[in-house]
Amino acid sequence: MRRHREGRMASVQDLLPLEDIVDGVLCLRGGDYRAVLEAQSVNFSLRSDEEQEGIMAGYRAFLNALSYPIQVLVRILPTDVETYLAALRERLGGRGAETLPRLALDHEAFVRRLARERTLLERRFYVVVPAGLDGAFERRAVRWPWQGNEAKAARQGFEAARRQLTFRSQEIAQGLVNFGVPARRLGSEELAQLWYAFLAAELARPRKTTFASRPAVVSEKTTRKEVPLGL
Repeated sequence: MRRHREGRMASVQDLLPLEDIVDGVLCLRGGDYRAVLEAQSVNFSLRSDEEQEGIMAGYRAFLNALSYPIQVLVRILPTDVETYLAALRERLGGRGAETLPRLALDHEAFVRRLARERTLLERRFYVVVPAGLDGAFERRAVRWPWQGNEAKAARQGFEAARRQLTFRSQEIAQGLVNFGVPARRLGSEELAQLWYAFLAAELARPRKTTFASRPAVVSEKTTRKEVPLGL
């Protein structure tokens, strides 16, 4: 376990880059703030050539319109087959036609057989959005919760960052849906669950790893400066 300069053992909280989650905002150590959006996927291979070209053109326009770096996270997880089938049954529960329930039962049998033969995986996509540039809202030495003479300035910085993250999240969501990718911003509880999922994955690895900041994915229009986003 890492030690502080004065010799005492550091707590687990001191080793993590996260200080708190407030109003859907990740408050990272050092004064950085982040919002996270979850984006749905597009079955690109099943689209026609014209539709594929339209998606690619929309994606290029989305990247070129960015004036700040973003980070794209892709999680590959085992599919929860039972949850998927339960949702399917719920959608068909109120329908009187016999054809759809019969097809649903055939589909359920197919999914269960497929799950027995191989591991089914699903991909989840997240976009991490930063507030400010070059430490514009940086708190520096001020710790959360804010106390002392610098508390007022720290709260003002947080409010400014929160407003900017709201605007940027809406901007990102609109840019994604323009080429057929719906997205929604995660709330505080969902952020906590996502953070824990990443942390638990790091702890489960056999080799020693650190839950450190990773570089951002920078759009072509921005500079190539790497911005740590904390996830």
